[in-house]
Amino acid sequence: MDIIDRTNPQKLYLQLYEVLKDKIEKGIWKINDQIPTEKDLCDEYDVSKATVRLALSELERHSYIKRLQGKGTFVCKRDINYGISILTSFKKSYFEESVKFSTRVLAQTVMMPINDIDNKLSISRDKHIIYIKRLRFVDTEPVLLQETFMPHFICPEILEQELASSSLIELVEKLCKKNITKAEDYISIASANKEDSELLAISNGSPILLIEQFLYEGQQKIAYIRIIKRPDKFKFFIELKRIIH
Repeated sequence: MDIIDRTNPQKLYLQLYEVLKDKIEKGIWKINDQIPTEKDLCDEYDVSKATVRLALSELERHSYIKRLQGKGTFVCKRDINYGISILTSFKKSYFEESVKFSTRVLAQTVMMPINDIDNKLSISRDKHIIYIKRLRFVDTEPVLLQETFMPHFICPEILEQELASSSLIELVEKLCKKNITKAEDYISIASANKEDSELLAISNGSPILLIEQFLYEGQQKIAYIRIIKRPDKFKFFIELKRIIH
């Protein structure tokens, strides 16, 4: 699609938005490329300046472009949209965003509960737990650090699995016949400690998004997951629906 169809009932600025977005997603306009001026776009697609401005506003709203005063408009690297109303895996989220991701497994072992992990998992202090630590990358850049704590009896088979390219949720459900029905997320702003900052390539004490997630099968806690995200790499969205009586 590279033309504006005036017989199409869709508004012209939305058609133009789709045309320009297609150029970015297909790599015709690459990251950091300067896109044509408003006048050039008006001439190329035979539309008004108002139509062009609305289309560019949509591109900017969806993080495809950024406007630099006095310099022009440039294609930018998009933030990762992270919906907090649907439980999905990191892998699936990134496939949907069409970005390249990878994972480095830093720990995959059995240990005794430390700090208040036994309370978070609702188990006794003498029960063994599985500890998994993974560092996530997008385009070779570290963006997320994830620590998973799980009662050993829930899924001991997970210790033998390759976790660099696998979804932990999917493995637990497949191997251990668990049905993860819900998650509770507690989101806060924290400061990166020395170890976390080194792994995420940020300054010690930098602000981070801390997500404490509890996975459940019915009323049983399956896992406690501590997730640290670089706030400059993620954008949260929440969809609210109005109930009309």
